[in-house]
Amino acid sequence: MNREIIVNTGEPYPIYIRQGGLGELAELLHQHELARQVFIITDEHVAPLYANAALQHLRQEGFHSEHVVLAAGERTKSPESAEKLYTWLIENQAGRDSVIIAFGGGVIGDLAGFVAATYMRGVPLVQIPTTVLSQVDSSVGGKVGINHPLGKNMIGAFYQPKFVLIDPNVLHTLSQRQTRAGFGEVVKYGFIADVELFHLLAESLDNLLALNDMEHLQSVLETCCQIKADVVAQDERESGLRAILNFGHTIGHALEALTQYEHFLHGEAVVHGMKAALYLSYLKGYLERSTVEKSILLLNRFDPPAIPASIDDVELLNATKHDKKRSSTGQTWVLLQKPGRAHLEQDVTDDCIRQSIAFMKEMDH
Repeated sequence: MNREIIVNTGEPYPIYIRQGGLGELAELLHQHELARQVFIITDEHVAPLYANAALQHLRQEGFHSEHVVLAAGERTKSPESAEKLYTWLIENQAGRDSVIIAFGGGVIGDLAGFVAATYMRGVPLVQIPTTVLSQVDSSVGGKVGINHPLGKNMIGAFYQPKFVLIDPNVLHTLSQRQTRAGFGEVVKYGFIADVELFHLLAESLDNLLALNDMEHLQSVLETCCQIKADVVAQDERESGLRAILNFGHTIGHALEALTQYEHFLHGEAVVHGMKAALYLSYLKGYLERSTVEKSILLLNRFDPPAIPASIDDVELLNATKHDKKRSSTGQTWVLLQKPGRAHLEQDVTDDCIRQSIAFMKEMDH
């Protein structure tokens, strides 16, 4: 089953969702009239599983292809890694029409995308996401960037790929932890835009996590990509509506930064952050307490690592103030008006945030 979703940005591009789609990479590069000089950026986990084979496939099809293998993990998404990649591209005589392929999860997609956006002021980019999280979220929409010790994704750009190639078959080699973390982003879409997706996850989460039904899984991936494509088309550069995609991320990003990006996978931190955002929505009078409690039951099934006891509430509150959604008028919070409808709000007091942090920790099982 093949599906193509168009992201209608300034330069529209397709998301190809195809089981076995990796075998069509050379054909798609030809179809999009991209140059034959291709640079694959990947990590130590993806290289032996998929990227090395893709490299050989492209060479057999007449492409001049090189690849670089980076350490896996959030700490790779750094200025130091970006500089290493610039040097590699220059040494290999990458030109302005050379194609960079981001072949990996969210870390590789963000880092390679940032390098593509800034090398020679921009070279063509292709995203091949290999995790649930990157397939439903980070590979779509053109947000690329690197981390700073004081905050996640503080250095970045908006840079759209020429296309995104999603092959659900690659998810079979993920660890159960990675799969669970990725579905943390899937449930986010249910909270902010599709209450039916929320109910589907509540009913079928175990089966989806086991990757037993690829048709069902592909349908979920398509739903998430379509939601994100619709939001991005309305607000490509996050001047308003697009911020709803950050539900749970303000506190989630703060948790990642305070643990030096080593304790949580991104989706795990977001699961914690969504608990706090749900409680904030209750404190602001949008959600019933029973709705929050029902939602927490689903989030607890993702079983993220516990929040370290060393992180105190004041420290976490202060860390949220480094969030990239903060402006001169204050911090923008993504709340829920009701399940399936998100709401942006700046009128959130520090006391409310402290209460939500305390609730999140109380719900940390």
